Amino acid sequence: MPQINQLALVAYSQFFWLLVVLALIYFGIGHAMLPKIQSTVDSRDKRIADDLAAAQAARTAADETEAAYRARMDSSRAEALKVAAAAKQSSAQATEERIRSANGEIEARVDAAEQRIRAATDAALADIESVAAEAAQDMVKRLAGVSVGASEAARAVKAALSHGA
Repeated sequence: MPQINQLALVAYSQFFWLLVVLALIYFGIGHAMLPKIQSTVDSRDKRIADDLAAAQAARTAADETEAAYRARMDSSRAEALKVAAAAKQSSAQATEERIRSANGEIEARVDAAEQRIRAATDAALADIESVAAEAAQDMVKRLAGVSVGASEAARAVKAALSHGA
């Protein structure tokens, strides 16, 4: 059959052109598309590093707020001890009354200070969670091309933080 005899000539020609087309595709992707992909990956890595640095800065600020809170607590306790020592040197009955009022005042101050510190810590954690949620939304959108809602991203960040803590 003549078709079988021509098969070798046709196959070599097609194999040659297949190699030419594959070489063009290989060099086209390597020189045109690969640098764009690499720049996208580099910018994503930089964004992630910047977001992590911002989160670490917020965490450091929260730690500093907690340290200030502890220092205020220590100074309040020291002040309370001084008031108690001075009151013990006075008359017994008047001293007891003064100690009670001083302790109530100090507890009120401490409670107020604890509430302020809790509010500051909660606000800092909320800021960290909101930054992380925004970063997660942006990363999912850029990497997967899927738009994620703010509440869904916030839930995912809260779940990740609760598992990490």
